[in-house]
Amino acid sequence: METKRLSKIERLLQKELSEIFQRQTQAMPGTLISVSAVKVSADLSIAKAYLSIFPSNKGKELLETIQTHTRTIRYDLGQRVRLQLRKIPELSFFIDDSLDYLENIDSLLNPSPSKREDSN
Repeated sequence: METKRLSKIERLLQKELSEIFQRQTQAMPGTLISVSAVKVSADLSIAKAYLSIFPSNKGKELLETIQTHTRTIRYDLGQRVRLQLRKIPELSFFIDDSLDYLENIDSLLNPSPSKREDSN
């Protein structure tokens, strides 16, 4: 059962991680990383952050870079939330491909007009 406290911590971590990634991606024009969700374990020891990366073809490359710099990101996060949290959870990052999934479903349900004309 998710408690009110746990959901507040998840929102706090999502907001702060989003700001960290926004600051980091300013040096990379044409790239956007947003934190779509953060799930924290009940004992607050592990946080799973789901990232939405644009353009999606750079997703794996950027995720690998983020995973190699996890310790630095955790340190930055700790500096930002040190007054709200005693212990900073271990971070794990995953690609949130739900938008790609939705686009795929939408394209299957609503084919473009040019495809409909070709089939006639």
